[in-house]
Amino acid sequence: MTKRFTNRVAIVTGGSQGIGRAIVERFLVEGADVAVFDINEAALVEVKTYFADKNLSVHTEVVNVSDEEAVRSAVKSVHDTFGRIDILVNNAGILRDNLLFKMSAAEWQQVLDVHLNGTFFTTQAVQQYMVEQNYGRIINISSTSALGNRGQANYATAKAGIQGFTKTLAIELGPFGITTNAIAPGFIETDMTRGTAERIGMSFEDFIAAGMKTIPVGRTGKPEDIAHTAAFFADECSSFVNGQVLYVAGGPKN
Repeated sequence: MTKRFTNRVAIVTGGSQGIGRAIVERFLVEGADVAVFDINEAALVEVKTYFADKNLSVHTEVVNVSDEEAVRSAVKSVHDTFGRIDILVNNAGILRDNLLFKMSAAEWQQVLDVHLNGTFFTTQAVQQYMVEQNYGRIINISSTSALGNRGQANYATAKAGIQGFTKTLAIELGPFGITTNAIAPGFIETDMTRGTAERIGMSFEDFIAAGMKTIPVGRTGKPEDIAHTAAFFADECSSFVNGQVLYVAGGPKN
């Protein structure tokens, strides 16, 4: 059986853990060459070992996605190594949760720098190669928090901005055979949501149980749920799906 992404090259930012790692694994299993961008060098070493144990190989780059020159250099390195770039997943993200009246300017700016600037810098660096080959799949990771979430004015703003960015790129890049779509995960069990539970003083188990009560399908999400969605958007067969934001949250969110 032919694998969907044979001879395709993907970049996944923030791909060393959680949702990012699950997306990387899905693409690798489907035959793609994958480059993982992450600011944490130790995490990249660990993810390389993780996939080696599964007889899979990843290309890694230590990158701060909020550093424009570092991003351009890393993207060029990937293109020099593989000769093309077909898929980009903008997944890198951080949380700096706080209520508005307590949120510092630094907490606000750090979240926007990683989510918005990082997505902009990486996409701008990658699109030139996609335009040249008249093919590309750009997948941005948003969040249901884009609809508003207490204690996340910075994160909600960034994720809503990513949705507007997605729809604009769909218009600008569509004529070049490039589609741009976004995934808005709901409650997904990751280290990030575990950190949220700690912040509000709940055990992760209780946090999950509380979350399940509000989800129509009766369960919380797994990173693999988002990975399967990313694979759908990355598929060649999805060429008529462009500028969409898909809420993967177990029930209606918009």
